[in-house]
Amino acid sequence: MPGPKKKKGKRKGKPSTAKRALQLRDEGQEYAKVNKLLGDRRMECLCFDGEIRLAQVRGNMRKWCRIDVDDIVLVSLRDFQDKKVDIIHKYFPEEIRELKKMNEIPDIASSHAYTEEQDTFVFESEAREEEINIDAI
Repeated sequence: MPGPKKKKGKRKGKPSTAKRALQLRDEGQEYAKVNKLLGDRRMECLCFDGEIRLAQVRGNMRKWCRIDVDDIVLVSLRDFQDKKVDIIHKYFPEEIRELKKMNEIPDIASSHAYTEEQDTFVFESEAREEEINIDAI
């Protein structure tokens, strides 16, 4: 009676520390920051040209990496749909630092305040105080 067979699995080891080539944007591409995950490989991205667009992870990149909120990515703009883009590359933190040194992306790209729209609210009580002259009363 033979013994139990050993399972052959993938070898677990350290990930490769080899430095990959830095991919810069070309014509028809833009840098973007992921704002919100929508599910089904879709996300809302703030492109550094100031537009908020719906992004979809390209099929061949789907299993390659995981994209989270506040990641910096390279997107390909669509000619026929202005509000939709395809994510073609995700940058690692050391690559983001290099892009900032080269002035490819703004320094505020890593801060959370860049993604939030800054709205100013004026409350009715504040507006009334400015209109009322206290000396006249």
